[in-house]
Amino acid sequence: LAPRDRKKCLVTWSRSLILTMYRRLCIGLLRTVSRCGARRPYSFTNKTTKQVTNTTFVNPWVQYRNQLSYVGVLKGCVFDWSGTVVDCGVFGPTVVFMEVFKNEGVPLTVDEARGPMGTHKRVHIQKITEMESVRQRWYEKFNHYPDDSDVSRMYDNFVPMQLACLRDHSSLITGAAETVNKLKVDFGLKIGTSTGFIRCMVDILLEESAKAGYTPDVSVASDEVPQARPYPYMVWLNAIKLNISPIESIVKVDDTADGVREGLNAGCWTVGLAKTGNYVGLSEDEICALSKEDYERKLRRAYDILIDSGAHYVVDSIVDLPSVLNDINQRLSIGEKP
Repeated sequence: LAPRDRKKCLVTWSRSLILTMYRRLCIGLLRTVSRCGARRPYSFTNKTTKQVTNTTFVNPWVQYRNQLSYVGVLKGCVFDWSGTVVDCGVFGPTVVFMEVFKNEGVPLTVDEARGPMGTHKRVHIQKITEMESVRQRWYEKFNHYPDDSDVSRMYDNFVPMQLACLRDHSSLITGAAETVNKLKVDFGLKIGTSTGFIRCMVDILLEESAKAGYTPDVSVASDEVPQARPYPYMVWLNAIKLNISPIESIVKVDDTADGVREGLNAGCWTVGLAKTGNYVGLSEDEICALSKEDYERKLRRAYDILIDSGAHYVVDSIVDLPSVLNDINQRLSIGEKP
């Protein structure tokens, strides 16, 4: 063949080869889709041992994945009680824990009594008995380590003692009622509560706080869920009672590490309160009487604990919340999640 003819034949042959390969590829793809539809996300590699192997979900008809982002505003705020809204310094439960162990003949230090604060009160007692220093003193006293029966007995003693003195430690923290009202009016928030207290104790706090102008829309107690903090169930029950969705439109405000973790596990925003809470552990008058050095040292420790717990924000007290909520709303508006 002449060079011109040879070139023409080569082009024709190349086009034919490409078309043949394309047809085979399309036929194979259609057969795969019609036979399998899509690969299963899980498959058994060994029917005898039933071992499950993770595989990537693949569907050739869908090449994109959708991810919804909430870009609305905050709808609700769940507050702790002691150290957050009432009882600056969290003295109510602290003094009772110390008295319960003192009656057992094993006195506690203040730090030992405050350590597990935020949990269900029976769990709190149990965690104290797991501290090495307390266990050692208990053994020296009774020649055995504390067990579950000891925890149950002390909790049974704790409940009536806490009920008897709770009204004495139910004063609102300065600015609490005004701030909550501002959140309701200016931000349109619904207000819920969670706590380490059980229902009969919460009812006393509700009664006393209402006299001072603080009335949450709903309340949840630690004995109303399968497990209390740091599990998320109290926050979720608040969301159900308040009829709020999605969970990222809720803020959890607390002064303890377990209270912060409760909010994180629930999937909402969290704010730690350092100055009025358990880790500074002082009344408002006692805080005012501190030297500058002591004040900064105690406040720095409280900030460090709450930051380490994973809180999205840490501020001094409840009165600092409005600026925090404005910032969260801005982050939500661009699709950011907690």
